[in-house]
Amino acid sequence: MHLLSVFSLRNRALIALVTIVVAVFGGVALTNLKQELIPSVQFPQVAIVSAYPGATPEVVSNDVSTKIEQAIQVVPNLESTSATSSTGQSVVSASFDYGSNLASAEDKIQTAVNALSLPDTVQTQIVTGSFDDLPVLQLAVTASGNQEQLVDRLNATAVPDLEKLDGVRQADVFGNPGRRIVITPNEDELAARGLTTQSISNALDDNGTLIPGGTITQDGKTLSVQTGQRIASLDDIRGLPLTASSGSGSSGSSDSSGSSSGGTAASGTAAGQRQGQTGASGTGTTATGGTGATGGTGATGGTGATGGTGASTASTPTSLGDVATVQIEESPRTSISRVDGKTALTIAITKTQEANTVDVSETVKDALPGIEAKVTGDPQFTVVFDQAPYIQQSIDSLAEEGLLGLGFAVVVILVFLLSWRSTLVTAISIPTSVLLAAIGMQAAGYTLNIITLAALTIAIGRVVDDSIVVIENIKRHLQPGVDRGRAVLDAVREVAGAVTASTLTTVAVFLPVAFVAELVGELFRPFALTVTMALLASLFVSLTIVPVLAYWWLRAPRTHRHAATPTTGSIETTGPGTSGSPTAASPAAASSSTGALASADDLHDAGTSDRLRRGYLPVLRWAVGRPALVLVLALVVLGGTAAAVPFVKTNYLGDSGQNTFTVTQDLEPGTSLDEQSDAARKVERVLQDVSGVETVQTTIGSSGQSIQAAFGGGASASVQYNVTTDAGADQATIQSTARDRIGRIDGVGEVSLSSAGGGFGGSSDIEVDVTAPTQSELETAAKQVLTKMRDVDGTTSATSNLSAAEPYLAVRVDRTKAAERGLTETQVGGIVAAAVSPRDTGSVEIDDATLDVYIADPQPPTTIDALESLSIPTASGEVPLTDVATVEQSDGPTTITTSNAVRTATITVTPDSTNLGQAVQNVTQAVDALDLPKGASATIGGVASSQSSAFSQLLLAVLVAILIVYVIMVATFRSLLQPILLLLSVPFAATGALLLQIVTGIPLGVASLIGLLMLVGIVVTNAIVLIDLVNQYRRRGLRVREALIEGATRRLRPILMTALATIFALLPMAIGLTGKSGFISQPLALVVIGGLVSSTLLTLVVLPALYSVVEGFRERRADRKAEREATTEH
Repeated sequence: MHLLSVFSLRNRALIALVTIVVAVFGGVALTNLKQELIPSVQFPQVAIVSAYPGATPEVVSNDVSTKIEQAIQVVPNLESTSATSSTGQSVVSASFDYGSNLASAEDKIQTAVNALSLPDTVQTQIVTGSFDDLPVLQLAVTASGNQEQLVDRLNATAVPDLEKLDGVRQADVFGNPGRRIVITPNEDELAARGLTTQSISNALDDNGTLIPGGTITQDGKTLSVQTGQRIASLDDIRGLPLTASSGSGSSGSSDSSGSSSGGTAASGTAAGQRQGQTGASGTGTTATGGTGATGGTGATGGTGATGGTGASTASTPTSLGDVATVQIEESPRTSISRVDGKTALTIAITKTQEANTVDVSETVKDALPGIEAKVTGDPQFTVVFDQAPYIQQSIDSLAEEGLLGLGFAVVVILVFLLSWRSTLVTAISIPTSVLLAAIGMQAAGYTLNIITLAALTIAIGRVVDDSIVVIENIKRHLQPGVDRGRAVLDAVREVAGAVTASTLTTVAVFLPVAFVAELVGELFRPFALTVTMALLASLFVSLTIVPVLAYWWLRAPRTHRHAATPTTGSIETTGPGTSGSPTAASPAAASSSTGALASADDLHDAGTSDRLRRGYLPVLRWAVGRPALVLVLALVVLGGTAAAVPFVKTNYLGDSGQNTFTVTQDLEPGTSLDEQSDAARKVERVLQDVSGVETVQTTIGSSGQSIQAAFGGGASASVQYNVTTDAGADQATIQSTARDRIGRIDGVGEVSLSSAGGGFGGSSDIEVDVTAPTQSELETAAKQVLTKMRDVDGTTSATSNLSAAEPYLAVRVDRTKAAERGLTETQVGGIVAAAVSPRDTGSVEIDDATLDVYIADPQPPTTIDALESLSIPTASGEVPLTDVATVEQSDGPTTITTSNAVRTATITVTPDSTNLGQAVQNVTQAVDALDLPKGASATIGGVASSQSSAFSQLLLAVLVAILIVYVIMVATFRSLLQPILLLLSVPFAATGALLLQIVTGIPLGVASLIGLLMLVGIVVTNAIVLIDLVNQYRRRGLRVREALIEGATRRLRPILMTALATIFALLPMAIGLTGKSGFISQPLALVVIGGLVSSTLLTLVVLPALYSVVEGFRERRADRKAEREATTEH
């Protein structure tokens, strides 16, 4: 590696130019990096969302969810499946391993779903997503007047203008129920003309379609032939001609389920006959083989596809408008959106993958006044969610802490080197290394987020180490009368191999992070690679730029104030990393993993070194003189560390610190949307009155139109509040106040709060998954678990997705009686469905808007009595529904949840924010104490499972890192025993790390374990610094005790210097000086600082004592062997 220095010193101008280029390109790269909250992670999930209008959860589960869940089991790399079936909706979630090819998985799932035979009215959509698919900005739009007109104005003006902005991928308007075209037939008019509602359906099917007809060539021109014209207005629909033949089913189609694009035999023809047309149209077998309600010939005996017309055949076609009203209506509302109590629409804005979140947010907000002015009706746009301020604040805070840390590290260097020139040369390595790392980050496609920026900030304390080693050795070689270039080159050659091996050792500990799976691996792999790039950049800088700057700026001392002589004599040897010329090695040169040459302290700072040595020497002599006592005390310390483990609080990823939290309100199943709205008003008022709350966004019901809805399943009778607080408000206090006040309100159902911190795409709650052989046993077991969970210490709430049964009306067809009247169960069901709910017959495009077209019964039953009196057409005339069926009120589940095709219930337990680990332990003990029904079981999941998996993987990564370091040290020391002595510094690092976590009360989480992983590489280097020089002294003939005392006193300064530089660089983050983004950087910095303090102090005391015991024994054994050999010779 010293050849780099040779090249650099021979091409100093080029190196200066390279330094300038690095500064420029690094600055450009740093400013051009996309700014995000966290690294973009693609969810390893694919959601299959299916709409099945009007179907009960049981029907949805049997006809849709179960079929889809079974069909996708053949998809490769599928880890698990879960399904939630609720009224009218199925959500099947397929989970894969992180890193799986989701595009391929999506294609295979689409193929599997397409091969299924699902009910015709089921509409399925496949959704995948990543953090980039979540909105970066949400706008609430309020205005007086008609909301539907406001939607039209937004879609016509605001949405196109927003989507034209740089970086905006899509702007979607939510909160509007939409519109539809409703055709309401007139029974008397239909009867008079011998028509049925099937005539209307077929007219819609037979018109409005463009049919390609090939090409015609005339006069040398080829012209395409196209027949037909689209339906473009309500008048076009009203003018559609109806013929009696349309009622015969000649062009309609039907299937056994009683539904199709043009209507069904059972629900169309039969329903029309109920309206006075029984048998009149002579409906027979349809074109696709379905049968009419009369099941055979009409009044005139016409049969078959031609379906001869009955008595009412008209010579002049009847227009649809003659027998029905056609109008545009608002679709049934399934959700309500409000902001601060006012009804509002929401515009969700997502960015393109390459766009910068902060830039997109600023661009949109700058454009809002102009867009607001262009939309008529005086609307008011309010930003209710914005990722940018928190991202910018977090990045600014981390950058500020990093700059402060840089300043502190420079001060430490100055105190030890006592030279402005040397300090400046050394300090330049910090920004240069960071800028080089920024270039690497841009090349790797990384973004600037709280993870990668924390990595750069933490690296500041370490990137200076290599430069310290090089600059100290250069200073020692710069002597009066010695050629400056030769002195610099010799100094760098002497330590090049040493600093290279030292840096690679520190980098090597991050290798296991590459194999950490799941979300933690996805989040912290960029952290590890960013630190690695910064450390490798520091190595490059120390061997190229630093020697050139030292050549230009450093000067040899003019005179020797006094000669510093080693306590036990000078040493000259060639250590690893040298070119082979014997030279005296500086303490700095030996402060590396491979060792370097040992010599006296530099003359210019001998006074400082002597003061440190005088204070340390008595302690060292005591430790070496009483090794047994020292080791006993060390074991006591380790025992105390083990005893303190139960007192350490733990969490997962921690609270992100965002100024938002969510409130979920679950009401009784069957609660109407209006009643949900009334109950939500009570909670809204309470939340708005809490001091520090800025905005309350309320969503009642679910539109199912967002990625959160797709992956979150869906809950019946649920209200969600997204609460934004003032930036400087105390989140814990606000949430506690809100929880207490809401708890005193009556009639609001179950209300739970959760912060934004558990997330990163994962759950922040503990989940208890309950399974049982039967539905009744599942309900019993789930109720037991829920009751028990509400009394668990360390938790704030517990809810179950297996809610109380939801009432519904069951129409039970007497198949025998129906058959006697020429009807089937399916036909009766079709007639009932057509009467109760408007029937979807397709869609048309009017004024660039796609509207669904429905045919509605003119007098739909609105009560149970009216439903029982519903007229059912038969061959012998109309009969009431009660003649062929009974109507019963029953109770059924609001949702049916399955996991890997097994019915489950999930109890969600919200832990308090202080100690997740203790809450998980309490929940586990409570579950174990339950006496569940036979065959039922309960397992812990959610954040508890995520924490357990992450801790296991990271602790394994620490062990692997220790093994890697051990291998490197064995290669360095050529000994199996001595590296084990050095590794004993790692447990002492845990002592300080855990103690500082306990004292500060900050939980031990994933970030803390990443810090522990870093410590493996950091603290072992300190031990190497000490033992390397001791070994050099012993090779020169010193006894173990003398070598220990001499080596430890001479290595005191470089050990303290590197440790203190790192500690002070991390200090701003550890104390949370800016108060932002601490959930990642603060626990990590605390672990590193605590571990460095304890391991450094104990390394300087315990390691010499242990070394004296082991090597002293070997020395005495060697002495006895030598004595025996000497005696034998005489």
